[in-house]
Amino acid sequence: MQITQLTIYPVKSLKGINVDHSELQEHGLAWDRRWMLVDAHQRFITQRQLPALVTIEVALTDEHLVLSHPGVESLHISLAEPEGNLRLVSVWNDHCKALPESESVTHWLVAALGEQAQGLSLVRFATEFTRAVEEDFLEGGAAHTYFADGYPFLITTKGSLDALNQALVAGRNAPIPMNRFRPNIVIASDEAWAEDCWASVSEQNGTFQLALRKPCKRCKITAIDQHTAAVPAPAEPLKTLIELNTQPSLKGAHFGQNATLLSGAGSIIRVGDTLVAEPRDA
Repeated sequence: MQITQLTIYPVKSLKGINVDHSELQEHGLAWDRRWMLVDAHQRFITQRQLPALVTIEVALTDEHLVLSHPGVESLHISLAEPEGNLRLVSVWNDHCKALPESESVTHWLVAALGEQAQGLSLVRFATEFTRAVEEDFLEGGAAHTYFADGYPFLITTKGSLDALNQALVAGRNAPIPMNRFRPNIVIASDEAWAEDCWASVSEQNGTFQLALRKPCKRCKITAIDQHTAAVPAPAEPLKTLIELNTQPSLKGAHFGQNATLLSGAGSIIRVGDTLVAEPRDA
């Protein structure tokens, strides 16, 4: 089986960037979730509160993070770390140290999105700080991440999306694209829900190995069109995922697997890489 898509999300909850290759780091793919928007209370803001965030295009050059939106001039933010005092910001129940970007970002967000963006600011994860992944699913190991919801990598498969879309269509709903689930790594496995049975996946020559730790519980962001911010069917795909009951022992809707890096930090992962799966113990 092969990797068919790699996506990084430099700014949490803004558009992702599909890449041909990326450096594997313990905290995730290079530049993934390095930035995050926070409100006046330094709490993280995502599409859950502000679906229009997904209308902001994101790009990376050798020197800048570039934000773009129709009707306003693109904003270039230096990749060099900003100067200033560290802030304590919150993402879920974690408190993280972060560096604030210029107030020009706040003004740009209001120009792009209107008053709904008032009071938001952009912060960058302070890399001298370590945000640990929950220990419950690490089998005695340890892992860390930046501003991802909880794990450094999210893995999905084409086979599972095909099965979900078949069920959606059978229920007279429109099929959805993979970007609704905002994965980092998409694998072309034909078997639906195969990833739920994998303990790990390795590059065929052993360059890297990723451990699949925990099924990913999905939220209402999956109902948001990742191009327009529209919500065409508010109940879907969560309703259908719950009906499919892919995780009988867990409550809620699940799709994909949260993962951590077991080996290969600093190596390059590529679209087209052939992977070998290690099954979970029965």
